[in-house]
Amino acid sequence: MTTQLSDTVALLGELIAFPTISELSNLDMIAYLAHQLESAGAAVDIFHDEIGHKANLFATIGPENDGGIVLSGHSDVVPVAEQDWASYPFEMIEHEGRLYGRGACDMKGFIAAATSMAPYFAEHVRDRPVHFAFTYDEEVGCFGAQALVDSLKQKGIRPGVAIIGEPTSMRIIEGHKGCYEYTTHFCGMAGHGSAPDRGVNAVEYASRYVNRLLDLKDALRARAPSGSRFDPPWTTINTGSLKGGVAHNVIASNASIEWEMRPVQASDAQFVKDDLRQYCETVLLPTMRTICPEAEITTEVIGEVEGLEPAELNEAKDIMMELTGSNAADVVPFGTEAGIFQSYGMSAVVCGPGSIDQAHKPDEFVSLDQLQQCIDMLGRLGKKLAS
Repeated sequence: MTTQLSDTVALLGELIAFPTISELSNLDMIAYLAHQLESAGAAVDIFHDEIGHKANLFATIGPENDGGIVLSGHSDVVPVAEQDWASYPFEMIEHEGRLYGRGACDMKGFIAAATSMAPYFAEHVRDRPVHFAFTYDEEVGCFGAQALVDSLKQKGIRPGVAIIGEPTSMRIIEGHKGCYEYTTHFCGMAGHGSAPDRGVNAVEYASRYVNRLLDLKDALRARAPSGSRFDPPWTTINTGSLKGGVAHNVIASNASIEWEMRPVQASDAQFVKDDLRQYCETVLLPTMRTICPEAEITTEVIGEVEGLEPAELNEAKDIMMELTGSNAADVVPFGTEAGIFQSYGMSAVVCGPGSIDQAHKPDEFVSLDQLQQCIDMLGRLGKKLAS
């Protein structure tokens, strides 16, 4: 796999040079990867977002069968603003066995390794298809992966296994919590602070909502699944900010709360949403509307990303144990797109080169050794599918 390593390093340098920060377009990088994969013989589909500013790539090598194996990575990277880099972040630098650049491990290293192995797959894969899924906007809500699953449904494509190449130091990850983010807005009625009963103080009602979130935090502890391996083992809620009001002596007409929860199981997320909806409809809003019939409470969904729930039967885990020689699978606190693929009926794991400790930081890097381990794993996958 020496040739593949040099090809991967060269391709990684090209990919890092695309400044695919989430707020910018990824179209140039997707077009470049499409050309690379088509040159290797892959059938490539590109799915644009609603405004044509970004796109997902889905490519296939091998037979057009259901049950294929997806190699998935996100094309977007986090910003570099206000970070102190030793070199220009969108130009790859190699130093002492490490490749530096924004996205080196999160997660263009895996994308480069998978793409550079495409000619090898084209030569060997016979048994079941290998798919390449490169998405947009993972860093801001996994919107690309959600759109990609919708596209696959429309085309009737049903892969069986998903390997998400987030940086895990090539450890096999079979579970992580979900990440659900919201902003809840309160619209009351302004007035003079000396007559608080003549207005509807949005900040005060927002504070009561926060108290409800605190009650739910305690309730979720009791719902921790038996034997949960997460730390902490229960679903968590965090209140990030409460903003509202304009002055000491003015009844606040508007307020907003930014909050999130990290479910260990989908049923916990539904439990929280149902409780809050009922609390608003039966307690808060009726009281607010006795003074101001137009008072409102609305919750804006910033993003709802499913967790990856450990499964007793998991073909993806079995395949990765065979390919890596590991007999262990872990859970992690950070989120990925894996749960989205799992929700479509695929077995899924997370496993890729580099360490999450380097992600989002200045001087992000992936080591040559980690890339080689990834290439070796992909090479064994090609041989496995050569029958």
